[in-house]
Amino acid sequence: MARGGRYKVPLKRRRLGLTNYYKRVKYVLSGKPRLVVRKTLKHVVAQIVIVKPEGDYVIVSAHSRELVRDYGWKGYTNNTSAAYLVGFLIGLKAVKKGVKEAILDIGLHRPVRGGRVFAVAKGAIDAGLKIPCGEEVIPEENRIKGIHVSEYAKMLVSENPEIYSRQFSGYLRKGLKPEDLPRHFEEVKSKILSSFKD
Repeated sequence: MARGGRYKVPLKRRRLGLTNYYKRVKYVLSGKPRLVVRKTLKHVVAQIVIVKPEGDYVIVSAHSRELVRDYGWKGYTNNTSAAYLVGFLIGLKAVKKGVKEAILDIGLHRPVRGGRVFAVAKGAIDAGLKIPCGEEVIPEENRIKGIHVSEYAKMLVSENPEIYSRQFSGYLRKGLKPEDLPRHFEEVKSKILSSFKD
């Protein structure tokens, strides 16, 4: 397949769409731990990773499933509120392990202004980690707390209850009214914070 002196085969992880080696070189040369954020269709995952010659080492990690299992989160596990709480959780874990600063590694995710990867970064910053991240890319406070969902749900429940019950069936099945999402967010955040107080 690779014939001729000018033919260049891309590295395997680049071909598979797993690694951007140009960015990875910059991360490695910085010498700082990385806050690695990855999204799936249902969850948000964050890890603090350090690079060694033998390979990458994960110091601490946080998964949005932990929010449900350990802290009673009843909202969706892949929205902006959950992403912030995952960032807050990993930030507290990292500070407890002695990590003071990190750089954000979003992999091959597109850097969308106000996206979930930046919500994770905001949560980690609020927990005490030093992460270089511009204020213009961080989601607004009402999006992080879910106030926009709450206001939309209040409007919808009065205008069209049928669409309300269909659109927010996931929340209602778990016993959470979407109007109460900001209050529930603050409750879970305070539970996370109190679990790290010694």
